[in-house]
Amino acid sequence: MKSDNNFPEFENIINEMTYVYKHDNRPWLIGYSGGKDSSLLVTLVVETVLRLPEYARTKKIFIVTSDTGVENPVVKKYMHSSSEKINIFSKKVRANIQADIIYPDVTQSFWSLIIGLGYPTPEPPGFRWCTERLKILPMNKYTNSLIEQYGEVILLLGVRKAESNARNRSISSREIEGKILTPHSDIAKAYVYNPLTEIKNERVWEYLLKNDGMSPWSVDMKYLFSLYQGEDMGEEQSVIGQIDKDKIPVTGNSRFGCWCCTIVKEDKSLQNFINHGSNELVPLRDFRNWLVSIRQDPNFRDNKRRNGKVYKKNNGEYGFGPFKLEARQEILKRLLELQKDTGIELITMDELKYIDTLWDLEGDLSRRKLVDIYFDVYGERLPWDRYKDALYAPEIIDRIKSAAEEADIPFELITKLIVSINNNKYIARSSKMQKEFDRLINQEWIHYENIQAGLDDED
Repeated sequence: MKSDNNFPEFENIINEMTYVYKHDNRPWLIGYSGGKDSSLLVTLVVETVLRLPEYARTKKIFIVTSDTGVENPVVKKYMHSSSEKINIFSKKVRANIQADIIYPDVTQSFWSLIIGLGYPTPEPPGFRWCTERLKILPMNKYTNSLIEQYGEVILLLGVRKAESNARNRSISSREIEGKILTPHSDIAKAYVYNPLTEIKNERVWEYLLKNDGMSPWSVDMKYLFSLYQGEDMGEEQSVIGQIDKDKIPVTGNSRFGCWCCTIVKEDKSLQNFINHGSNELVPLRDFRNWLVSIRQDPNFRDNKRRNGKVYKKNNGEYGFGPFKLEARQEILKRLLELQKDTGIELITMDELKYIDTLWDLEGDLSRRKLVDIYFDVYGERLPWDRYKDALYAPEIIDRIKSAAEEADIPFELITKLIVSINNNKYIARSSKMQKEFDRLINQEWIHYENIQAGLDDED
């Protein structure tokens, strides 16, 4: 592959990459989102490798795409297709490049935490639990697996100072004068390589759109450009006509987020796709807006935390806990209806199975809420439906509820005690059952009113 005199700054990067490539045998790891910066980085890496003779392409390069499970469906399709094409291309030219797709652990997925455990949806500025669980942890796990195999790894990042002031400060703080590679701040035996820091935004697109926008691995970058404009058109359509360079986004704010993101008040990225004809995303937008609306609704939120603690906010009002089990059942029902109506997979079978095991611990004596919701929506049974036997018949559950009301004991406490005893009935040590009993019976929410009354009497 010949050099390109129209892009001297990129030629300098390729020359530097070649030097780093030949310096040692440590594998390279690239996080590939399919966005413009990671696409540019992968393009430059591929062009670097192609300029080497085949016998010299010895370094293993891993290109990793993180699928959070809640990606914008249009972008998700593009990400998976690109990853597949990279592998086909690498095998053909013997580039020693491997593209993988990683996912969050089912115990850390968006729906497992919200529907399974009742986590409140992420909210700015501080309650942003999603990024670490959905992206950072899976990538760290993948990175550590490479370190275990190879000893050390070099992480190539596509971050640029031109993207934002915050990123500029972050990059500058990690730079060490005179060094190309810097130690990773959190992962031992991992080193960071930032080759794109000085590239301006408009030059990113100019480079990606050269050669009629076709990448070395046969992904049309004009289609990527159309995604940044919110136009969901097929690759065969995107090559028709010229890209208007005046439409190039001049900031780094055109990012593809999760379709159900509740961090922002309005999902401009999702709305932009809809405005340009992706009408199949309208029901997803409506569901997302409903999810935002119920976050502060007391009818959907518990009045205590999962550990049983009750707390007051700075304004003296009682704070919310997780989503109630009944609220989570409603979220699941609507999500399954959305999935059925759109034909887009929004929640996996593994997530449903895991959520079902969590609900069994929530005091649902019927043990059938989830499988019955699924049947009501789809008219077919889940694979494990036949194994979901109730702890008690419905009439017995009604009698337990009536007895709890007569004794003025919270029905929730009774059901959780029953579930706890059932889960520990085969354990020989009675101390474990006693410890679990004490934990449940001494939770703060049960005694909160009496505690407050005692404090008031002291005053």
